[in-house]
Amino acid sequence: MGIYEFNILSAHDKFDKVFTQGQFVDTVTKGNTKFALYSLSYFWVEVKYHAPSNKITGICSFVEGETLNRYSNIPDKI
Repeated sequence: MGIYEFNILSAHDKFDKVFTQGQFVDTVTKGNTKFALYSLSYFWVEVKYHAPSNKITGICSFVEGETLNRYSNIPDKI
């Protein structure tokens, strides 16, 4: 499955695909928001949680860019 096929899935099917076939990579917490990164085929999926309630608030898929940079050890400003 490619990113385009993933993007046309319903929200329920996206979560099902990520949680059953995705490979968990890492989490990052910023304030009350927790971001979980998964690898799925040849793209990344980020699941966003409200940390205090542990409820999912969003999901997005991507290949590269600022979202992926959130998980690197490189400081925002050099």
